[in-house]
Order: sequence, then C-alpha cells, then structure tokens
Amino acid sequence: MQKLEETVRSIKMDGLLWGASKLIPVGYGIKKLQIMMTIEDDLVSVDNLIEDYLTVEPANEYIQSCDIVAFNKI
Repeated sequence: MQKLEETVRSIKMDGLLWGASKLIPVGYGIKKLQIMMTIEDDLVSVDNLIEDYLTVEPANEYIQSCDIVAFNKI
C-alpha cells in the first residue's frame, strides 16, 4: 500500500495539492487508500486527472478503481 500512495502522490500538476491519507478496511483483509486532495478548478479537471494519470502506466498497476468520497467547490 505504501507503493500505491507513492505512485499517486508522484502525480504533479499545477493546481493540485495532495493532503492527508489513511487506509480504510474494506473486508477480508483488503484495504483501500483514502487520500485528500485540493485542486484549483480552473487548472485541474478531475476527469482528466483520473483518465490521464490514474488509469495509465505505471499507476494502473496499483489502482483498481477511483471513487470520489466528497466534493466541495469554492
């Protein structure tokens, strides 16, 4: 799970800031990574972030799915 977090945090974009993270138990010993991020809406598109960075090599070796738990716009 440490490698997963390192891979996610290695994504650098203008207007993207990674925050705190924690491992959440899902069941049967499986855990998921929950990580906070702050984005500037004019600079970063959430859809592009997921499609262009999280579903391509090398990130897709560790990432099976991506869910947005909470979304706030300022």
